[in-house]
Amino acid sequence: MKKIFSFIWEILKVVIVALVIVIPIRYFLFQPFLVKGQSMEPNFENGDYLIIDELSYRLREPQRGEVIVFKYPLDPSQRFIKRIIGLPGEELEIKDGKIFIVKNGKKETLEEKYLPSSISTVGDIQMTLAGNEYFVMGDNRNFSFDSRKFGVLSREKIIGRVLLRAWPFTTFAKIEAPAY
Repeated sequence: MKKIFSFIWEILKVVIVALVIVIPIRYFLFQPFLVKGQSMEPNFENGDYLIIDELSYRLREPQRGEVIVFKYPLDPSQRFIKRIIGLPGEELEIKDGKIFIVKNGKKETLEEKYLPSSISTVGDIQMTLAGNEYFVMGDNRNFSFDSRKFGVLSREKIIGRVLLRAWPFTTFAKIEAPAY
């Protein structure tokens, strides 16, 4: 009887230590995310299993081009995945299938090398983002429900950035923001 109790106690200790390690990592540093839908094709497919980094944005601000997961502004229980296009304080314009960012009074076309040349951005928008607002879009521009429809995204809605694609294993990769 004493051996059984000792065995159970050892298993219980292992489970407790594992929970003490895993729970903080899962809830404060990294969390899984499953892509649902086609709004991020061709870069992310329906069913991709991603790892979200929740720590980076506690130490720095989100950058243009990073793929983020956030609470949908109109229903915070839903999680969306999109790419950051416009940053706080910037003037953004979508016209003639292109995205323009006004920097220091100069209008520059946003070069999106991560998208096929056949994809154009539908819309006719001109706006200036406030100090805590981001403009986000899906990579599948014709079929993405994004800031063009639901408006800008406030900083506090951002959960984290996509760090890794973990599944399917054949496409395992660290996800980097594109250089502009």
